[in-house]
Amino acid sequence: MLGAIVGDIVGSRFEFDNIHTKQFELFGNGCNFTDDTICTCAVADAAMNKKSYRDTLLEWCRRYPNPKGAYGGSFARWIHSADPQPYNSFGNGSAMRVSAVGWLFGTMEEVMEQARLSAEPTHNHPEGIKGAQATASAVFMLRHARSKDDVKRYLENTFGYRLDYTVDYLRCHNTFDETCQVTVPQAIVCFMGSNGFEDAIRNAISIGGDSDTIGAITGALAEAFYTVPDDIRTQALTYLDPAMKQILSQFGMITGG
Repeated sequence: MLGAIVGDIVGSRFEFDNIHTKQFELFGNGCNFTDDTICTCAVADAAMNKKSYRDTLLEWCRRYPNPKGAYGGSFARWIHSADPQPYNSFGNGSAMRVSAVGWLFGTMEEVMEQARLSAEPTHNHPEGIKGAQATASAVFMLRHARSKDDVKRYLENTFGYRLDYTVDYLRCHNTFDETCQVTVPQAIVCFMGSNGFEDAIRNAISIGGDSDTIGAITGALAEAFYTVPDDIRTQALTYLDPAMKQILSQFGMITGG
């Protein structure tokens, strides 16, 4: 979960000002948490405390009405609706917020079901659900010490994602796209091609595109495989408010992190 938040914060200043290099200050001027972190905390809160994903997302997002980068248009309308209903989204919001599900449940069946439930209040399109399930299931496998090759084969076979390209290829050819079917495979490739947590985040930012969300998904996988280094953890926490830190604290007590 913290890995996703780190990726979001680091990527926040590059979402609308992409770079195509790994050489940048990790936490620079303009960094802050975005809707990715807010929604990640909301899903974790719901999963840990057995609350409605829908109601908890609404509670958290209404608490933070103006995050850096703003909410997407359809999601913002959902937040402020008098009767919020799913709107068949296949955007990457379902995948960027789901990482806690991969940690909090004990079987793959539970992870897949809870990932679906976390997506459906907004992202009930099959691709929106698939993006959440792919991310959560990868986190689940990686935290149980499955190899990168095992996870890659599982994701390709289960979800039909193409993962046979490189970070260098993405860095040259990527364009801005906010869909699950594009950004989730990109984030997986950025993780697969990394040699450590920080390197994974740098890969994610260096390909351009929807930097904060690609960073969040990549960071979620990287945390499960590498863990978050102490210095990066300390820096990331300085951007968060007490309510977010409380959720992270509860999450750490439950998962042993």
